[in-house]
Amino acid sequence: MSRIGKSPIRIPDKVEVKLENTAEGTKAIVKGPLGTLTRVFRPEVSITQEGGELVVARRDESRMARGLHGLSRTLLNNMVIGVSTGFSRKLEIIGVGYRAQVQGSKLSLALGFSHPVEIEAPEGISFKVEANTKLEVSGPDKELVGQYSALIRSKRPPEPYKGKGVKYAEERIRRKAGKAGKK
Repeated sequence: MSRIGKSPIRIPDKVEVKLENTAEGTKAIVKGPLGTLTRVFRPEVSITQEGGELVVARRDESRMARGLHGLSRTLLNNMVIGVSTGFSRKLEIIGVGYRAQVQGSKLSLALGFSHPVEIEAPEGISFKVEANTKLEVSGPDKELVGQYSALIRSKRPPEPYKGKGVKYAEERIRRKAGKAGKK
């Protein structure tokens, strides 16, 4: 049995969970101080609310149900954590003249191109810039936070020779030696 799937999810005091059974599966609506998240889970898994906990169980022992058991529990747990405390991802911009600034809900990046790179924040995602080179993407949906962090990084990934570009704060760039030079 799935070790992740069998552990229950504790619901914090300020979070409200509503479960609806539909034709596509179980629809979970999680509401908290940071917003509301909705997701439809596959019919191979069942979700029940027992007191202040959510329990994810599989309906049968098929290969698909076993595969979805732990995944469904993790996705539901991320929803509960997201609406209560939220998720964030920190990025760093390295390079001469490279900088970021927030204009309303839009992020404007100067990354050495002839034009600024602008990224519009979707609903629920916010950008925060510190000291022009440190950037934070935050929101209640872990998937969207990761997706927009990767989108920002993809505009100018760090290169291995000088390390210039946009990198995650915890990321280490493996450096290469340049040309050996003429002897």
